Order: sequence, then C-alpha cells, then structure tokens
Amino acid sequence: MVLKRRLSYQWRLFIPLAALLWILVISLFYFQVRREKAIRADILRTQLELINARIIKAYSTDFYPMPFMGFVRDYFGSDFYDDIRLSVYDTSTGKLLYNIGLPLPNIDITRDNKQGISREIHSDNNLNSVSNEDLFFYSAKMSDDGSVKVMTALPYNVTIVDALKTDSDMLLIFLGIAVAMTFIAYFSTRYLGYTIRQLRDLAKHAASNTEFTPWKRFPNDELGEIATHLVNIFNKSIHDQNKLECEHRLALKATKDKAELKKVLTNNINHELKTPIGIIKGYLDSVIENPDMPEEQRIHFLTKAQANVDRLCLMMNDLSTITRLEEAHESIPVENIDFHEFIFTLADEIKESGASGKMRFVYDIPADCEIRGNASLLSGALLNLTKNAAAYSQGTEVGIKLVKESDRFYTFSFYDNGIGVEDRYLPHLFDRFFRVDAGRSRKAGGTGLGLPIVKNTIITLGGSITVDNRKGGGLEFMFTLPKAV
Repeated sequence: MVLKRRLSYQWRLFIPLAALLWILVISLFYFQVRREKAIRADILRTQLELINARIIKAYSTDFYPMPFMGFVRDYFGSDFYDDIRLSVYDTSTGKLLYNIGLPLPNIDITRDNKQGISREIHSDNNLNSVSNEDLFFYSAKMSDDGSVKVMTALPYNVTIVDALKTDSDMLLIFLGIAVAMTFIAYFSTRYLGYTIRQLRDLAKHAASNTEFTPWKRFPNDELGEIATHLVNIFNKSIHDQNKLECEHRLALKATKDKAELKKVLTNNINHELKTPIGIIKGYLDSVIENPDMPEEQRIHFLTKAQANVDRLCLMMNDLSTITRLEEAHESIPVENIDFHEFIFTLADEIKESGASGKMRFVYDIPADCEIRGNASLLSGALLNLTKNAAAYSQGTEVGIKLVKESDRFYTFSFYDNGIGVEDRYLPHLFDRFFRVDAGRSRKAGGTGLGLPIVKNTIITLGGSITVDNRKGGGLEFMFTLPKAV
C-alpha cells in the first residue's frame, strides 16, 4: 500500500489561512459590488425623482411643462436616458396630459405616497403596456393638490447594465490585495515552518543522542529564541554527557592502569627484594651452619650480608620517598630559593662527598635566578642525577645550566659527556626498577628508583622533565621549575 505523504506544518497552516483570506477578499468584493451598484441605482432614481419634481413645480406655477419635457428628451437622448418614458396624468379624469416615449400605465398613488415613490419593477407586472420582461427604474410623484401625477421610468437595457457595472479597476485592486495577502501568508507560514522543521530535526538528534547544529540561523523572534535555547540546552547536555563518558572511560583506564602498575610494581618489588634477601639469608646460613669457618671468611660473608641489608634499607627509603611524592605531594612545603646559591652549595657537597666520582661537576646559573621549590627534594633529585651519571655514563664531566626562561618557568639542562644510552631505552629510563644493564647496575649498588624519584620530584614541584641523548655524547635531562613569586 502506498502511504500518502503527510503535509508539512507550513502547508497545513498556509492552506487554511490562504483559503480564509480568499473567502474574505471575495466576500468584501461581492458586498462592495452590490453596494456600488445600489449607489448607482439610487443616483438614477434620484435623477428620475428630480425630473418628476421639476415637472410638478412647473405645473404648480402654471408653467408650460412641454419645453422642459423636450429638454429632458433632448438632453438625455444621447445618454442612457435615451429610452426614458415620462407620462403626466390628470388624476381627476385620468387623462394623459403630456407624454415622452411609450405612455406609462396610470398606476394609482395613494395620498400617503403622493410625495413620490421610486423603485425597480418588472414591466410585465406593473407596466403592462410593455410586452417584454425588461426591468425598469420607475418613479412617480403627485402634486400637492392631488390634481396631477407624474411618472418616469427607464428600461433595464444594456446601457443601464453597463452604467451599473463595477469598474474593472476595483476587480484588479481586490485581486491584487488577495494575491499580496496570499504571498504574505505563504512567507509567514514558511517563516514559522522553518523553525518547526529545525525543531523536528533537533528532536531526531535527541532520539539518536547526537549533537545538533542548525542548518540555518533561527529567526530573531520569540519562537527563534526558544528554539535557540532548546538547541543550546540539548547540545550542552550532549557535551556534558560525552564529557562524563570520556571522564568515566579515563577513570576506568586510570584505575586499570593503576592496578596494572601496582601489579607490576609489586612484582618488581618482590623481585628486587628477593635478591638481597636471598643473598643475606645465604651468607647468614653459611655462617651459622659452619661454626668452624675461618674468621676471615666469616667476616667476608657478614660484610656482604651487611651490604645487602644497606641496599634493602636504601630501597625502602626510595620507595617511601616515591610514595610520599605521589600521595602527599600537596603537603610538601615550597619556598622561594636562590637557585644560584643553592647550586653553589650543592657543588661543594658533591665535591666533598665524592658523589660525582671521577667526573667534574660544573654549573652555569645566573645570580638572579630564583625558583619556587623544596630545597631538600631538589638536593636529592640533583644528587640522584649526579650519582647516576657517575655510575653509568663513563664520562669526565657532569653539569647543570640555565638554557631559557618564560614568564612562569626556568628551563635547565642537566647533562654529562659520557656514552649515553640506546634510543630504544630512552622512553623507559623513568620506569621503576628499569635498568639498561641490570647486572652492572646491581654491582654499582643502584635500586632502580633514582630516576623515577627525580621525575616525581620535578612534577610535584610544578615542573616537567624529559631525557634525550646529547649531540656531543652523553645524556641530557631537560627540566623546568616555576619562578619565585
């Protein structure tokens, strides 16, 4: 079965409105035509009445009326009065005194109507001397003394019909009004229908839960304002919903990543703890199970066990530091620090403690460089970088310098002139327990947590850090710190 297409809101509004307007215009035109015709007919009858009154006046003043009647015949002879019929009767004898055209029948006029009557009549009903059925404009008047009555009539011929017709200009005017109102109605309903169509599209988008963009600007009126508010509310709800879904997905991913990271971290900690614990247990078991062990060997075993205990303590301290940086970073105090003075003091500590090994520690920090940070955390982070370079870079120099500044941050470079690392290892240098050479790192006494602590320290203080190989050799850590306030 073929479904009939449903008319749009615009056409369902336009068709009744246009029909109503045309009915109104046609009705007004019809009544105007009738009114104008009645006015023209009244004018004809009035002129007939004037003719009757003039003849009665001539009779009352003993003026011979025939010249006037001739004047009427001659004056109106070339107009639509050319068929005028005029009869004057003596009421006492019924004798026709004067006449123009075919005599009119002597119709009785009562005393109450002696001032005159004027009407449209059928000739076959009232003017029985005429055999055709043409309509007549008829007027009759009786003199004041009742001795004479005058009757005039005009046949309803083509000339009279043309005289009573409405001007064609009026038809064109009303037709123009009707067409203009039709166009106005069309564009008005189209104006409304356009907003309704966009609201329909909005409803479709609401059903499919997708954001809606109007294909044309809404009208600057109340309906357009309502539609604009609805679109804004709908799009905001879609945006908020998408944002919530995105945040939910990110939260789920973060939770999953955190659980995975925790699992990996736990496995790494277990793995890292098992090695020194196993070594400690092996040395102690050997000492206990061999009471006759030579003193020199016993001291060697106990020294190795003590070194691994120290390594465990260092690892636990590093894990505690990372936990504090991640979970209690908001409670870490910060202050304005003269970074030039801070590095100057740190250089002395590195030299006295031998943290840089055989490498020379250099720095290039301007005297007016003041940062916002925590001196203890920064000292630990920079010592970690220095020890990392001394242990693995195989270079001769390690240093720090200011490379650029912005409105809010200073950017520093911590570098060495060693061998660097392979590019494939660079993305993992900040991973916990990651080692480029696990065997060599353990011999050097590293925990695998130094660089993660450095990264967490810089991030906690509001900066950022990256690592890359230098063009001249060695590693370069680029990090930012906020300026003092």
